[in-house]
This record gives sequence, C-alpha cells and structure tokens, in this order.
Amino acid sequence: LPVLQNKPEPSNKPLRSPHRSGAQQTELHQTLWKVLGVDLTAIPTIGVDTALVLAGEIGTDLSRFPSSQHFCSWLGLAPPTRISGGHRLAGGGPKIVNRAAQALKQAASNARNDKGFIGASHRARLTRMDTSCAIKATAHQLARLVYNLLTKKQAYVEKGLEEFEARSQDRQVRALLRKARKLGYQLVAA
Repeated sequence: LPVLQNKPEPSNKPLRSPHRSGAQQTELHQTLWKVLGVDLTAIPTIGVDTALVLAGEIGTDLSRFPSSQHFCSWLGLAPPTRISGGHRLAGGGPKIVNRAAQALKQAASNARNDKGFIGASHRARLTRMDTSCAIKATAHQLARLVYNLLTKKQAYVEKGLEEFEARSQDRQVRALLRKARKLGYQLVAA
C-alpha cells in the first residue's frame, strides 16, 4: 500500500463532474475535507461524487470495524472463503448490496486509465483474471486505503508507476530463486 503522510492537506487533483460546476465541485471538496478530516479525492480514481457516497454511507467513525478486513467484509469486497479441502465450493457467497461498495467498484473500473500505482496494479490484475474479479480486487484495494485514511487521519501519497515496476521485478526475482532452489540449481547474479 502507498505511504501515508502525517498532515492532511487537500489535493491539487483537477475535480471534474458532469453534474456540477467548478465552483460547486470546489466547495463540496473543501466541505468533505473538513468533515472527514482527510482528502479522499487524493486517492486516484476517487472523485468528489464517490467521496460523497462514501461519507454518506460510512461516515467518519470507523471504530465499529476493528480492522480493514472487517471493513472490506462489511462492504462485500473481501475475497470469498468458501473453500473445503483446498477446493472452492460451488456458488458465490452472500449477496451484499452496499452503495459504498458500488461507488468503490465504479472508481475501480476507472483505474484502467490511471497512470499511477493503482492503475498499474489494476491493469496487472486484468491480465490474470476476468474483468469483474479485477474490478472487485481493485475496489478492495481502494477500500483498504479509505479505511487507513479515515482511521489514521493521514493524507494519501502516491508512490507512482516506478514503485509498482520495482515491486513487480522483485516479485519475479524471488519466484525465479524459489523455482531454481526447487530444481536444485543456484542462480548467480550477472
């Protein structure tokens, strides 16, 4: 997850909405920041409209959720746990209808065009899973970020595409080392 700063400040991200004028957007953005104590629109793909839905549905007090896992489960964005004997059981989990989850899924579907860390991770998910699962996984990532911002009252700091590429390369090297050890080989850096 990207690093969080200590002091919350409103982002300089351009605010666009087809429903409101620029002045209305700015006023809503400032009011949301004052009410929540953090700027949720600093997270890529989350706009003022999504932040409004989140503020209306979950509020500012997340003390009823002991962890981000509980929060994501309440939203219906947690991965399914219907597994028995190492195999997935047929059928999906319980259907949870939640406006906050729907807003996060909409924001996640917009992540494909984002040029930052979240966009890169979403595009990587799209290569290995179907679109609906990738959107749900990205919405889960966004929900964890929202939980951290609201509980720690720290501002979001984007790590960028370089951080994603470095993590991806590190993951690939570790996988190659594991595979070489399993086959009885030892890799030597060139």
